[in-house]
Amino acid sequence: MAEPQETTVQRSITVPIAQEAAFAVFTERLGDFKPPEHNLLSVPIAETVLEPRAGGAILDRGTDGSECRWGRVLVFERPTRLVFSWNIGPTWQIETDPAKTSEVEVRFVAEASDSTRVEIEHRHLDRHGPGWEAVRGGVADEQGWPLYLARFADVARGVHR
Repeated sequence: MAEPQETTVQRSITVPIAQEAAFAVFTERLGDFKPPEHNLLSVPIAETVLEPRAGGAILDRGTDGSECRWGRVLVFERPTRLVFSWNIGPTWQIETDPAKTSEVEVRFVAEASDSTRVEIEHRHLDRHGPGWEAVRGGVADEQGWPLYLARFADVARGVHR
């Protein structure tokens, strides 16, 4: 009998800034740490935008003005919690059916007045349907959430200076 596949990926990092600042960096400066090569547009990304409200979009805007809406904000609770849909399917194309998208929860846990643990839980990966394991593999890989968090920490350290 085969082992059941894990449908959640969890990663975390601690950064040397206050909780409110960590939340602000993640939500207001996503484009500063999202790898530019993670791009579903046919042109380079000019900016990445996270609209700061439940129901808001997460999108990449290309240098030609085109847009790729790859997420939707589900929960926006400053400064502790952000939840968004991951609308990128197993073939690395946009998924428009909300029932076939996974969720990313980002928690900002104050460890001290100048230290915050940022926890990512990417869950319900099996909702992507056949081939969902490729999504899990991509976000769990060193070029997935670990890369995002390492780059996030670099931006956060710049805020700390």
